Amino acid sequence: MTGHGIAAPAALPVLVLVCCLLYTAAAARLRRRGDRWPWGREAWFWLGGGMLVAAFAVPWEAWLAPFTAHTAAHLTAGMAAPVPVVLARPVTLALRALPVPGRRLLVSLSRSRPVAVLVLPPVAAVLDVGGLWLLYRAPLPPAVHHSPLLYVHLFAAGTLFTFSLLALDPVRHRPGLAVRAVTLLAAAAAHAVLAKSLWAAGPPGLSYDPADLHLASRVMYYGGDAVEVALAVLLAGQWYRAEGRALARGARTGRGRDGPGPAGVPGATPVGRRARPPARQTAGRSRQQEVPR
Repeated sequence: MTGHGIAAPAALPVLVLVCCLLYTAAAARLRRRGDRWPWGREAWFWLGGGMLVAAFAVPWEAWLAPFTAHTAAHLTAGMAAPVPVVLARPVTLALRALPVPGRRLLVSLSRSRPVAVLVLPPVAAVLDVGGLWLLYRAPLPPAVHHSPLLYVHLFAAGTLFTFSLLALDPVRHRPGLAVRAVTLLAAAAAHAVLAKSLWAAGPPGLSYDPADLHLASRVMYYGGDAVEVALAVLLAGQWYRAEGRALARGARTGRGRDGPGPAGVPGATPVGRRARPPARQTAGRSRQQEVPR
């Protein structure tokens, strides 16, 4: 199996396949014992695994210019593939499917301080986008750009960033939507600047045709925008659902108090219900009934 003219280690696609099979086995275990696990999440995980394999196994250079091919593969591994993997909620599945000792180990690991720091959105953004700046702007050996292990690193960094933004799986401290949204905007801006810089010059030590650089710059810019817009839509969906739940709780707890009634009038009595007499009148009637005639 080859990618970009370099033999890709057979262990990489095998490892991805094993992870997908383990996910399917864990989901099947939940369903056998009567628990519900959506089939869509399983499909998301397989889609992400397939995109990761395609990033370093598909001969992109057969259809695209050299640097554009590298950019498309890097974008697939580091930005596109992590999104469906995170939507599959693998940590939640592991917490529900593992036996008790493994579950306790995973809980202690997820609540540890190093993991809590890594999944902070600003930290994850620096590791992800900062790694891209280092890859494209630092004078690295040319072999680094062609190494299949690079795609594993890009996928891991992109998954960490997506995991911290969407916050679907349980973590020690779940950051607020405002922090995650601002982090996404900052990361998108840094990624856009990097993509535009490639229009003028490629990575140090590598020589590419200007037309190839320009096309690669557009692929990184607009491809990154597409993934970032998808993440923004997912965050907006979380905000919408959170606001809906808050309004529903407020409607339940505020009914019959100072909240608006069905006609929008404070304290209005719902239709079909008799108004309850004030407490003083009720107490007075009780005392009157207790007095013998």
